[in-house]
Amino acid sequence: MKKISIIRICIWLLALAPIILVAALYSRLPETIPMNWGLSGEPSRGHKAHIWWLAGLSPAIAGLFMLLPKIDPRGKNYEKFRGFYDAFALFMMLFLLGIVGMILSESFNPGRIQVHFVVIAFLGILFIFLGNMLPKFKSNFFAGIKTPWTLSNNEVWNKTHRLAGFLFFFGGVLITVLNFFISGTLMFVILLGILAVMVLVPIIMSYKWYQKLVENKN
Repeated sequence: MKKISIIRICIWLLALAPIILVAALYSRLPETIPMNWGLSGEPSRGHKAHIWWLAGLSPAIAGLFMLLPKIDPRGKNYEKFRGFYDAFALFMMLFLLGIVGMILSESFNPGRIQVHFVVIAFLGILFIFLGNMLPKFKSNFFAGIKTPWTLSNNEVWNKTHRLAGFLFFFGGVLITVLNFFISGTLMFVILLGILAVMVLVPIIMSYKWYQKLVENKN
């Protein structure tokens, strides 16, 4: 429990970090700051007050991570993978802090960061991390690949999450590597294609594995 408590303290410290960072720098920000980047790499700007919404996402999502196990009908299953669940929450707080930090950096020093490269690198690392986490997740209604078939059978859940873990891990590796060689619209299309495979294949296979179990029972 001590280790988990320390992780949760770190989650909340990282969740509050974007708000503290924005509060410290807000008065120095220009009136408009970059908030979105198109495929061409050109930013679209918005009023600096919008940064508060993004900074506020971190504590909101951290609170959601803490709430879900309490309201999930299968909440006891979270204890079986609590360390991995908390590690994922911690990683997400780092991810969001990185996004806020990047926007603040580009607000003060436009062009210092190759935003598309950094964001796609973040996503690649996130998918690699998820690939390691997903096989550890136990049946629940909020975290993982939740289809009618995975939620109906633990064997299907486990098979689906092992497959999803494999696809997310190697999909993340592929995205990270390709990011060094491809950019712009083509990289965005490749990213969407890899993401579609990572998501759709486990969903389709969960149905097939469930149907096979039903046929074998009959």
